[in-house]
Amino acid sequence: MPEGATSGAVLSVEGLGVRIAGRQVLDGVDFQVAPGEFTGLIGSNGAGKTTLFRAILGLQGASSGQILVEGRPRTRRTDSIGYVPQKFLLDPDLPLRGRDLVGLGLDARKLGFTLNRQRRAERVEEMLAAVGAESFADTRVGKLSGGEQQRILIAHALISRPRLLLADEPLANLDLRSAQEVVALLAGICRDRGVAVLISAHEINALLPVMDRIVYLAGGRAASGTSEEVIRADVLSGLYGHHVDVIDVHGRVLIVAGAGDDADLHGCEETVEHELPADAVVQRDEVVP
Repeated sequence: MPEGATSGAVLSVEGLGVRIAGRQVLDGVDFQVAPGEFTGLIGSNGAGKTTLFRAILGLQGASSGQILVEGRPRTRRTDSIGYVPQKFLLDPDLPLRGRDLVGLGLDARKLGFTLNRQRRAERVEEMLAAVGAESFADTRVGKLSGGEQQRILIAHALISRPRLLLADEPLANLDLRSAQEVVALLAGICRDRGVAVLISAHEINALLPVMDRIVYLAGGRAASGTSEEVIRADVLSGLYGHHVDVIDVHGRVLIVAGAGDDADLHGCEETVEHELPADAVVQRDEVVP
């Protein structure tokens, strides 16, 4: 096992630093994901979530630290990671059905062998059933709703049987019901298939009921642990370098910035705005309905 590897971890991110165009996007990020664990990657726009995913996928080089997948350095040939992208736009008239896109998840992998037609079709049907997409599997992907597209994309990522599934903002632009269904689906995949899930999101509350661990990004730095260990005023204040309050309002967590210099306040306010309900705004250290 390579030096620094932790036995049993599907993913180990150790002291990861990433510089892009002279800017330190990630700085000393440390966390691990265990098999069958549901981990939320939480942070506002610009916090570094997508950069972190790109580094895990081998698409972005690191300036310091390392990423280990199943105890080995990550390479672009690693097949144990499935990926659900943040943005997926298709022309509604493109003749690509849901089941066709799922099958491409097999074709894109260089497995060293080719499944026969029957076995390939069985694998596609298995994945469609796993995500509850049988009823719209023959519909063109571009004509599916946002929630239906997410189910197809998850099946596409799972068909290669990865041990780790990265889901980049899968709840963005979904209505509340669809978002809850996608969260429940991913949690079920963790539980039933033993696949570790790392899901990025702006908003923490949708994930709280099912998260085993959280990685909270702010200003390129990270705090990780259980929700109880991380979502605390002292931990998040240290992460932001500025005082923030953590408030429980009817079971919903709000992270509210205190007064301070404008640079730090901007970073806190951006995160708070994503945490608040749609009908609320933040004004300095007050939550105003």
